[in-house]
Amino acid sequence: MKPLRHVFSAAALATLATALVPAHAQGVIKIGEVNSYKAQPAFLEPYKKGMELAVEEINAKGGINGKKVELITRDDNANPGDAVRVAEELVAREKIDVLTGTFLSNTGLAVADFAKQKKFFFLAGEPLTDKMTWQGGNEYTFRLRPGTYMQAAMLVPEAVKLNKKRWAIVYPNYEYGQSAVAAFKNLLKAAQPDVEFVVEQATPLGKVDAGAVAQALGDAKPDAIFNVLFGADLSKFVREGNTRGLFKDRAVVSVLTGEPEYLDPLKDEAPNGWLVTGYPWYGIQTPEHKAFFLAYHGKYKDYPRLGSVVGYSMIKSVAAGITKAKSTETPKLVAAFKGLQVDTPFGKITYRPEDHQSTMGAFVGKTKNEGGKGVMVDYVYLDGAKFQPSAADVKKARAAQ
Repeated sequence: MKPLRHVFSAAALATLATALVPAHAQGVIKIGEVNSYKAQPAFLEPYKKGMELAVEEINAKGGINGKKVELITRDDNANPGDAVRVAEELVAREKIDVLTGTFLSNTGLAVADFAKQKKFFFLAGEPLTDKMTWQGGNEYTFRLRPGTYMQAAMLVPEAVKLNKKRWAIVYPNYEYGQSAVAAFKNLLKAAQPDVEFVVEQATPLGKVDAGAVAQALGDAKPDAIFNVLFGADLSKFVREGNTRGLFKDRAVVSVLTGEPEYLDPLKDEAPNGWLVTGYPWYGIQTPEHKAFFLAYHGKYKDYPRLGSVVGYSMIKSVAAGITKAKSTETPKLVAAFKGLQVDTPFGKITYRPEDHQSTMGAFVGKTKNEGGKGVMVDYVYLDGAKFQPSAADVKKARAAQ
């Protein structure tokens, strides 16, 4: 019989050896994810469910390259500094293999810069500023959702058909809002040179003074309004606008408003006839979306929101990239993502080599108040590949940073 001290020594050595083996060598791929869960729950609670569904499906099929997937999430308090701090924690302490996430454009840009400095792969799911992949794009950052330029480019052709000359603009005064307004104004002016922008209201994110904003827009007597507000700010703006008759006989073009995260809370205040981008989950009949819907509803007994699609597609993108790279090493992942094709609930998308932007598109249609609930009608899915700047323009923008 061995002396007892030898038994303890062997056990201690075994424990130490296990602790020293990297997580991925034990058969686990760690996906780290940073987001503003407490600040933006309407979008990010369904988003997290979408991620978890994707992880469950991937692991049920044997994982990625034979390794199980583990998702580790952190809240960034909707603050760029906190976002970088928790990203650092995920990389240094949790030893994640891939960094993903962010919602707000300012936090997204902060994490993208962190990825650049640390030379660590980062897939941004949601932040929409064009600086993510164009003016401020870097080698290590990729983005899933169509950005502000792409969404504006989808809306402008319909806005031109309205034949309105005098436009008012309202937006949250931070990176996303500023980026969306710049894209819309440039594209509309190019398509309709005689257009005038008669008033702008830039509001603090999450703190809109909706009554004053609605009054200022109405006083300018515009023919049409371009709205970039979302979430609680949107609800307050719609309520005050309805009360003051701001939208009566006036065209409104609105980014994101057709997403159920933002349209559903409006209930019987939902506007009629707004031209919007969004997600009419109730009417999409493609096989890939039906499969996603049934899986999501089966797991959560609820319908998906756009966040659900983004979270799900982001994790599926990571899985496709690692599978193609046969590695989680950043240089190999970056190479694999350039031109990577991924199957999503919206169909196949591609991450463009020149700017790392995916070709995911969006639905464009009109809002309708249907029995006290807002829905999208007359909608069509627009392929993001048709609404992106040319490779030459991208190269020029990225070189100028």
